[in-house]
This record gives sequence, structure tokens and C-alpha cells, in this order.
Amino acid sequence: MHGYELHHLRSADLIRRAEHERLAREALRLRRAARRETAERSAEGAATEEHTSRSRGHRHPRTA
Repeated sequence: MHGYELHHLRSADLIRRAEHERLAREALRLRRAARRETAERSAEGAATEEHTSRSRGHRHPRTA
């Protein structure tokens, strides 16, 4: 192969790799955003609910 053809093959390979990495970063960003949104929703729900099942005092009294 001539140097010119090798240059084009390498260039095309680099473009494919860059596109793959861009798509991987985009997918990661979307997963993080979805996880953050889910956490915010659950935090809102937890803030509105009362925690009546939890007892306020200690289970056993402290020893002196």
C-alpha cells in the first residue's frame, strides 16, 4: 500500500474510534442524569413521608 492509502485508513480508524468514545461518554452522561433524577424523586418522596416506624429513643439505656 502506498503511504497515502495508509494515511486514509488510519484517519478513518481514528474517526471511528472517536465516534465510539463520544457515544460511550454520551451513554454514561445519560445514565448519570437518569440516576440523579431518580435519586431526586426518591428524596422528595422521603421528605414528605413521616418516619413513624423508627423509634426516637435508644433500644437499651446507657450504662453509667
